[in-house]
Amino acid sequence: MQKRPLGNTGFDIVPLVFGGNVFGWTIDEATSFAVLDAFVDHGFDAIDTADVYSAWAPGNQGGESETILGKWFKARPGVRDKVKLFTKVGSGMGGAGQKGLKPQWIHQAVEHSLQRLQTDSIDLYFSHWPDPETPYEETLGAYAELLQAGKIRSVGCSNLDAAQLAESLKVAKAKSLPAYQVLQPEYNLYDRKTFDGPLRDLCLQENIGVVTYYSLASGFLSGKYRSEADLNKSKRGDGIAKYLDARGLEILDVLEAVAADHQAKPAEVALAWLINREGVTAPIASATSVEQVESFARAVTLALSPAEMAALTNIK
Repeated sequence: MQKRPLGNTGFDIVPLVFGGNVFGWTIDEATSFAVLDAFVDHGFDAIDTADVYSAWAPGNQGGESETILGKWFKARPGVRDKVKLFTKVGSGMGGAGQKGLKPQWIHQAVEHSLQRLQTDSIDLYFSHWPDPETPYEETLGAYAELLQAGKIRSVGCSNLDAAQLAESLKVAKAKSLPAYQVLQPEYNLYDRKTFDGPLRDLCLQENIGVVTYYSLASGFLSGKYRSEADLNKSKRGDGIAKYLDARGLEILDVLEAVAADHQAKPAEVALAWLINREGVTAPIASATSVEQVESFARAVTLALSPAEMAALTNIK
C-alpha cells in the first residue's frame, strides 16, 4: 500500500489508522488479537490508542486498550517494529493529579503507558485535550525531555482549535521546544465545522499531519442506522442518535448511491472521502471483526472521481 508522510514526524504511514478504543470494550482480547493480526497482514502500519481507553466499559479503569496491545506485541515477536504506535495523555485516569498536561503527570503517565504497551518507545505521543491550567511551555518542555530520553519519537495534539494550535506553535518556536507535528480532530462527512476552515488552513501551512477520529461518525456512516429503532444494533447507539436528522439521512443517500456505483459499502466510501480530503493524512477507524479490516483495505484503494468527491462534499 502507498504510504504518506505524517506531517514533520519523519515517518510515513498507510493512510488508515486503527482506532484502539474498541480493545477491552466492544471486543475482548482474543478478538482484538485476530483483528490486529488481520490489520498488519493487510499491510496497515499505524495503531492509535490512549491511556484512558477503555475506561467507560463496565468494570474497567482505563489502560485496558494499551494492555491488550502490549500483550499482542509480546505474543507476536517482531510485530512492534512493523507498526507506528500512537497513544495519548491528558484524560482523567481517576487518581489525584492523574489528569491534564502538567509535566509531573506526563512523566508518570508515559511510564505507565510504556509498561502496559510492553515497549521501550512510543512513536507518536498526543496531548489528548487542551489543558487551560498548564502553559504550553511546561507541556512542551516535558515532551522535550521525553524525546531526549528516547521514550517518545514525536508529539501531537488532539482537540485543539486553530487559535490554540497557533499559540502552541508560537510558544514552541519562541522557546526552542518541540512543536506539535500531528493534529487529531473530530472530522467526518457529517462533522466538519471544527476542522474545515482556519484549523485546516493552519495545518496545511505548517505541514502538520492530520489523523481524524470519529471518521465514521460512531458507525452512522456505515448506513446501518436509519431510525431510532436501529440504535440498539451497537453499544455505541446512544452516540449515533444525533445524526438521525435530515442532513444525516441525505448524506447516507449520497453515500449509498456512490457506493452502489463502485460495488462498495457506504463506510468504504466515507473513509475514501476522508483519505482524499485536502489536509487529511489518514482517518482513524475501528474494527470489531476481520471482515471490517478487509473493508478498510478496499477503502484505501477506492478511487472516487472528482464529481463523486464534490457530491459528497457539497452536502450542506
